[in-house]
Amino acid sequence: DPFPEVLFTPTTKAEIGHDENMSFDEVIDMVGTEIANQLRDKTIEVFMYARDYAESKGIIIADTKMEFGLIDDELILIDELLTPDSSRFWDVGEYEPGKSQASFDKQPVRDWLDEAGWDHEPPAPILPDNVVEKTRERYIEAYSKLTGATLN
Repeated sequence: DPFPEVLFTPTTKAEIGHDENMSFDEVIDMVGTEIANQLRDKTIEVFMYARDYAESKGIIIADTKMEFGLIDDELILIDELLTPDSSRFWDVGEYEPGKSQASFDKQPVRDWLDEAGWDHEPPAPILPDNVVEKTRERYIEAYSKLTGATLN
C-alpha cells in the first residue's frame, strides 16, 4: 500500500558501489537549509505530478530517483527523469499488496546476470537476444501506457 505521504529519501554518490543514504540534516550540512528545502520540496512536487499522471494511465510509480545540480546557486534538475531505469513502474491492474510486483524495468537483465554468475566487474557478459527482447518489450509497454503512442 502507498505511504500516507510521499517520502523524501536523499542519497549521495558513493566513491565505490551504491549511492549512500543521507539524513535531511546531512543534506542541510552539505548544501545549506535553503537549498535542502528546495531539493525536498521540488522532489516531492515532481514526484506527485508524475505519480498522478502515471496512475491516470494505469501505472503506479512506486519510487524514482532524481538528480539535481546547481548552476550559479540555482537548483536544476539534471540527468534522466522518470524512466524505467530510474524508477519502479508497476501495472495498476496487476498490483497486489504485500507481494513482489512485476516492474517495467531492466529486471530481466539483472536476473540473467545473477543467474549467469556475473561478478559485477567490467566487462559485463553479452546478453542473450531473448533477455534484450524481454526488457525491450517492458520498456515499450510502459512507454505506450504513459504516452498512448506506439513504437515500431
